Amino acid sequence: MQYKNILFITLSNIGDVILTTPVIEKIHQLHPKALIDIVGDEKSKIIFKNCPYIGSFFQKNKRKGFLELLRLLHLIRKKNYDLAIDLRSDGLLFFVKADLKYHKKNNINVHSIEKHFLSLGLGLNNIPNPRMWITEIERKAVQQFILKNNKILTIGLGANSPHKIWPTMNYAQLANDLMYSYKNVLLVGDKNDSNLGNYFMKHYNGNAINLCGKLNLIETAALIEGSDLFVGNDSGLGHIASAVGTKSYTIFGEGRPNIYKPWGNNAFWFQDPDKNIARIHPEIIIDNIKKFIIK
Repeated sequence: MQYKNILFITLSNIGDVILTTPVIEKIHQLHPKALIDIVGDEKSKIIFKNCPYIGSFFQKNKRKGFLELLRLLHLIRKKNYDLAIDLRSDGLLFFVKADLKYHKKNNINVHSIEKHFLSLGLGLNNIPNPRMWITEIERKAVQQFILKNNKILTIGLGANSPHKIWPTMNYAQLANDLMYSYKNVLLVGDKNDSNLGNYFMKHYNGNAINLCGKLNLIETAALIEGSDLFVGNDSGLGHIASAVGTKSYTIFGEGRPNIYKPWGNNAFWFQDPDKNIARIHPEIIIDNIKKFIIK
């Protein structure tokens, strides 16, 4: 049976949302004529900006309280859906009008992408890769920074928690050590990471550009797409790297990489045994990058 109207309730954090895009891709493959309406947060809206088979985006803002929730439900309930999928599980799906509903499964000790597929009963064969939908507009916006004569190392210095941030001095040491292989370094992140970028610039001996806070999310994805390697903390940027097919190395302190690591054969990672990111010596990451990526 081919569905035409599908509702997809996604997650909040950028990395978590990107880990739901394989499900969206699979649904599109199974129902190519369907438009998929999305329920998501303000910060995740941009991810679907260029997706050609997304219909309406219903923005959820739980901080605005009960009246805002009623407004959202009123909009969603104007349509009868063939299929509704909730990977968030905050009760919204109960009020959606849909012939078939799927809820998120909890307490499954597999990677997040695999859990999403098991929630829908899709099985674990032929899982699509995560996606970022980038247009030539975004690629042209960052073209000046992607120099083809030298390999590019892009670094994400920040994260949404201080306990997930590897010391900036370590990133500078890493970049200095890898300068022979990656002569151009680009720093990406939001405006809150710009001070980290400035600190990095003082301790890096080569050519670097601090772009923290200067690009939107899709432009950042285009920049990472044009890079040869992305290195960063446990954040959405590592998932963006895997979504655009760029080799990546994610540094974990806290967290569960077996569930939330970037997806793919080109996504490498390391976690401190005691989950203390500050204890990870730069030489460990440098040696692993030389062994597994530069070879």
